[in-house]
Amino acid sequence: MITTIRQRWFAALALFAFVLPACSAWAREPSLLLANVLGPHVDVTQYLVSEKFDGVRAVWDGKTLRFRSGRDVPAPAWWLAKLPATPLDGELWLARGKFDELSGIVRTSPPVDADWQRVNYLIFELPDEAGALGTFEQRYSRIQEVVARAQWASLRVVEQTRVADRTELKRRLDRLVKAGGEGLMLHLANAPYVTGRSDVLLKLKPLLDTEATVVRHVPGKGRNAGRLGALEVRTRDGIVFRLGTGFSDAQRDNPPPVGSLVTYTYRDVTPSGKPRFASFLRVRDDP
Repeated sequence: MITTIRQRWFAALALFAFVLPACSAWAREPSLLLANVLGPHVDVTQYLVSEKFDGVRAVWDGKTLRFRSGRDVPAPAWWLAKLPATPLDGELWLARGKFDELSGIVRTSPPVDADWQRVNYLIFELPDEAGALGTFEQRYSRIQEVVARAQWASLRVVEQTRVADRTELKRRLDRLVKAGGEGLMLHLANAPYVTGRSDVLLKLKPLLDTEATVVRHVPGKGRNAGRLGALEVRTRDGIVFRLGTGFSDAQRDNPPPVGSLVTYTYRDVTPSGKPRFASFLRVRDDP
């Protein structure tokens, strides 16, 4: 009887030791502003427009750099020491079309100094829970001041400008995509600091993208026999559908695991809410 009680006690301690760090990491998850898709009736002249960078979201609280998930970014101490004491929100970035390479660099622990010499931190927001920094347009001016004082080439301001109308917005998108860019972000100029998914922040891309959770691997047929044919995924709205395109041979041989979060592109949605022309893009790799 005593042995059984001891075994249960030690099992409970082991479970507590496992759960506590996970809960701690979850509790640290930053509250961030997340974008909606630009709709047809939005007055785009009320927004500041910037490039949408294909990087990794990272939030600096003045002491610790964290991924969107809340976990610490394993950046070198010398790199972190160059950041100001001011909290920052932005994107870790290498260059257009270099997302996969960047992803490998920022997730490697211990970090490789030579790789981090190439990593930029592009700042597009100042966390302002108290509302002391006013509108986004005012915070943008403050961002420029903070970055200028840091005097570090790897710390950059994401340029924000206005457009006269949707025609100018479309021309700007076309030029950017032709140059290898991903799309545009629109941030409401007079908005206070807010978090959560909101029309305060909008995205515009030739193809839309969002995320879904992998619920099943569907076996392949024909040339894909014996490996992945499609991912069955569930959106945050509960819509279940299959992603069958966009995978490399290596990804079909070693597909994203069940439970992982993947990003996919699509054109629009059907009346039932399913995406049209959905294609796998990447595993959302915020650790």
